[in-house]
Amino acid sequence: MKLPLRHIVDHLVWSTSGTVWAVWSLTPAGSRYMPDRAREEITAQVTSLVRSLPGRARLFGLSARIDAGEVVAATLDGVDYRRHEAWAEVAEAQLRLLAGEELDEPVDMYRRTLWLAVPLPALGGRGQWQATAGTVWSELAGLLGLPPAPVGVGEVAEYRERAAQVEAELSGPVALRPATPAEIVWIHQHAVGRGLDAELLGEAERSLMRGSRMSGGVLRSPSHADLGHVRLLEGGRPDSAAQDGPGRTGRTGRGRGSGGMLGSVAGRRWLQVDSEDGTSYQAHLALAEMPRAFTAAGGEFFAELDRLPFAVDWVVDLTTVPSEKVVAAVTKKKRDLVDQADQYAARRATGLPDALHDAADDLGDLGARASRSSVEVEVQSVTALTVWGTTPAECDQRAAALQARLKGANYRLVRPVGGQEELFTLGLPAAVTPPAVRQYLQHELGEDWAMHGALYGQTFGDPTGAMVGYSQDIGTISPVLLNIADAPVRNASASFALAGDLGGGKSTLLKLIAGSVVDRGGRAIAIDRTKSREWARFARTAAPGRCQIVDAATADMSIDPLRVFTDPEIGARYALSYLTVQLGVGAMTEHGALLKTAVKEAAAAPDRSMALVLDALEEMALEDSARGQRAASLVEWLRVAADEPLAAAVFNPNLPPLDLAGDLTSDFVVITTTGLTLPPREAATNPDLLRAQPLEALIGRAVLYLIAAIARETAFTDPRFTLLPLDEAYWLTSSAEGQALIDEIVYDGRKHGAGVGLGCHDVLELGTSTTQGLLAYRFLARTADPTLAARGLAWLGLPGDDQDLLRMVTTDLSPYGKPERAGEFLARDPRMNIGRFKVLIPGIARITDGIHTTPTAPHTQPAPDPSRYEPAATGGIR
Repeated sequence: MKLPLRHIVDHLVWSTSGTVWAVWSLTPAGSRYMPDRAREEITAQVTSLVRSLPGRARLFGLSARIDAGEVVAATLDGVDYRRHEAWAEVAEAQLRLLAGEELDEPVDMYRRTLWLAVPLPALGGRGQWQATAGTVWSELAGLLGLPPAPVGVGEVAEYRERAAQVEAELSGPVALRPATPAEIVWIHQHAVGRGLDAELLGEAERSLMRGSRMSGGVLRSPSHADLGHVRLLEGGRPDSAAQDGPGRTGRTGRGRGSGGMLGSVAGRRWLQVDSEDGTSYQAHLALAEMPRAFTAAGGEFFAELDRLPFAVDWVVDLTTVPSEKVVAAVTKKKRDLVDQADQYAARRATGLPDALHDAADDLGDLGARASRSSVEVEVQSVTALTVWGTTPAECDQRAAALQARLKGANYRLVRPVGGQEELFTLGLPAAVTPPAVRQYLQHELGEDWAMHGALYGQTFGDPTGAMVGYSQDIGTISPVLLNIADAPVRNASASFALAGDLGGGKSTLLKLIAGSVVDRGGRAIAIDRTKSREWARFARTAAPGRCQIVDAATADMSIDPLRVFTDPEIGARYALSYLTVQLGVGAMTEHGALLKTAVKEAAAAPDRSMALVLDALEEMALEDSARGQRAASLVEWLRVAADEPLAAAVFNPNLPPLDLAGDLTSDFVVITTTGLTLPPREAATNPDLLRAQPLEALIGRAVLYLIAAIARETAFTDPRFTLLPLDEAYWLTSSAEGQALIDEIVYDGRKHGAGVGLGCHDVLELGTSTTQGLLAYRFLARTADPTLAARGLAWLGLPGDDQDLLRMVTTDLSPYGKPERAGEFLARDPRMNIGRFKVLIPGIARITDGIHTTPTAPHTQPAPDPSRYEPAATGGIR
């Protein structure tokens, strides 16, 4: 194969045709679920980019293969796996899964990469002569085995200056990053080795090789000859259809022996690319026709390619024409159209054909829009799409599927017989545009071309962190990583929330995130208020020997804030808040003032405790005054609660206090509150209803607040990142004190390396709109009620009245009765990317044994014993 590369310096490529190209990497933007306003902003940015192009350009959209080792390396990034062996165990299990050991074949994973190549203007007459001489020399060098023609230092400096000028003109709306020489070579290697185990883009991104260097005032290039050791066979060898083995047939269902299409020259519409890495079977298709008119959402056919179950590459060869030339051309075509109309009128009595009316309408619209803005351009584009397979039959099937997919949107693709090599050449960096592909030229205004979604992305999640699942927005497998603990370092909140119906997978995902935080060296302090003690069970299985279970309801330890907190002021603050919640009095009332006085007196004592608060109030009650009467009332109310066994953990001074420096230093701490009940949510806003609640519900409300306060204070003082999973968050946000506590964690957690994970059924249960808005990560599970679903969508930043989105959330996320679809979420990350993904639980017994909350069905086997750690099967990639 003739190699188009001569020299590569930084992001500049000297081609064998004499043209110098500048290559940049672009970052995809937006997502499938972005609102109309975001779509319009990205379209405007792309329109501005197209209008700024200096006449010609080539845009590549390449599917870079992701190796299983790359994904696992990203999950290990920033973690000392030799010290945290639990996370190394998770990484090993994920490596086995992605490498295909459980599926008997590797998992195909890709990521969309975008590259912009612009040919730079020649350097006048001298530059033209040098380019011509270099081209001639390249032809001779290829025949005689000589090195490429050298390039002087002055020429390199001038082209660098021109590239910088072009970048300055282009980099306003869209961020550009100069490509490296290794990345440019990777584009060539990818084109040659599609479907093969060629060099990975991740390796090229870190490589410092392949670039030319100055020596003696001229460029000296490393040998690129090996890149040209490729054989291209249009249609493959005559027996290529039989390479699949006996009995395999092609797309038509007829084998070669029966004279099927795979056996004919016309039927073999693929390109066989033989290189040292193996044989790649590629099918190249050209965009031959598109709809006359389309909407912004309906014209995103580039974004649609990422939703296919196989990878698709595309390249667009662009030529921009200024608006004044477009208007002149439209005027000329209008005259020609008038002449045609006169001829038809003279020859036919049936009137003008519909095609002429359509052409007149199109020309009128084009002329009006082109003349509306002097900066508008016409984009003349040739678009080629490429699919590949391990066999010609697989390649052929994928090409047919691609054609059918776009045909439904009125885009016609052709797979030319004998034109495969020309379309292949279009995808090589710095290659000359083959004249034969000009027959597929499409004409559009810049703003129309921008609506095709060439720069749209489908990304969600973090570049490193725990693999919690895989994307459902991309047809091929794309792992989803979350690094909650890294958010504060990136100046983002580590607090998040999950909303959705019962059984939607909220608790499972919350446990998966909490377990990953613990295994990666962080810490989790969970409050478990379930009767089944599900979080305690999960902690024992997921972190054996690294967990601590504290049972607050059995009163075997004291959680008296005056005794637990070493700082008397902090203890007094939480003690006063607890008492106002327990007794239902306002802090700024007369009763509240008496409580504050009693708490300050008890906190100042050497053996401070909540029992001393009662003693202080009893002394005040002896006064013969209105103050004494109020104190006597407080004593009576408080004794009602203090005498109850559920409140013994607060008022019994003989219990050993919870040691924040000892009992709560384990990696995974779970404080269980089984036995504590809560008032209904309606009681929070109805004082009369709250006073009518059973005593155990009022005690439970106050004790739960105190437990959460202890967890918060512990998290803020630990140097490790600490996550506070608070499932069923309504029990805290239903009270003003609990809401204030959660607000404090959300507002100040980033400064202290801490975050809260909130589970709820309705986003209103998260409390104030400010708290809802400050949550960096947001997860929405199945929500069958349309009203709740609409609120959840609005919380994600999506239109709550969008019928397609409502249908997805109410019926298509983890559909009822389909266990294989369990754990599907629509979510948003701190980068404002929105995506849909499915939770994937590592196939490790210590995690799978205790993470699920679905009760065992009647007449089934009992749940596994958490003390046993046998290899357990888990839901794989489906």
